[in-house]
Amino acid sequence: MILKNKGQIGSRFLIYLIGLLVMSLGIVLLITADLGATPWDVLHVGLYYQLGLTIGSWSIIVGIFILAAAALISKELPQVGAFLNMVLIGLFIDAYLLLPFMQTPDGLAGKLAMFGFGIVVYCYGMGLYISAQLGAGPRDSLMIALTAKTGWKVRNVRALMEIAVLTVGWQLGGPVFWGTIVLSLAVGPIVGAALPQCQALTDRFLAKLREKDIYANQMLKEKDRGAS
Repeated sequence: MILKNKGQIGSRFLIYLIGLLVMSLGIVLLITADLGATPWDVLHVGLYYQLGLTIGSWSIIVGIFILAAAALISKELPQVGAFLNMVLIGLFIDAYLLLPFMQTPDGLAGKLAMFGFGIVVYCYGMGLYISAQLGAGPRDSLMIALTAKTGWKVRNVRALMEIAVLTVGWQLGGPVFWGTIVLSLAVGPIVGAALPQCQALTDRFLAKLREKDIYANQMLKEKDRGAS
């Protein structure tokens, strides 16, 4: 992705934060629907079942190991955005799970509705945080490092990573169900559609802020000239 949005760090961080909040809500909706989670969340939930702590804590702990592996492979320090992504998503997941109304629906229809809504929220949250262009998360950082190291195609590296993670998570008792397969097939196309929409929205928002800043500066200059 070409970085078009340079500067405006505060505004871009706000978009980044909102994107992570939305994506974390999607993750929790998918877990709570109990129809199958993403491969990485299968691992996080499995670790929670076996070792305690919280799902968000395991998301952060696993993220630390992933960033360390990515740094060793690429021989580069991770970007600040990767650390923020790791910590904030873990905190947001735990915060959402504490909400009293975040409960698994009793009937299949309710579970399907929560699952479907969760997929859309997850994908658009991902598109929104990526559109801020403040760096990839831990999992994507490892994928990029492995792709550069092996020369394999991105989709092959991603597939192998997710199969390995899913296998370990399943052995730990994580929530593997038919929804996990649906997620593997659906997330890519939905994110592919969501990302350009989110990028266009972010670009328009940042452009309007730039116009306001320019107008405010012009008014200030005119005021200064009038005073002098």
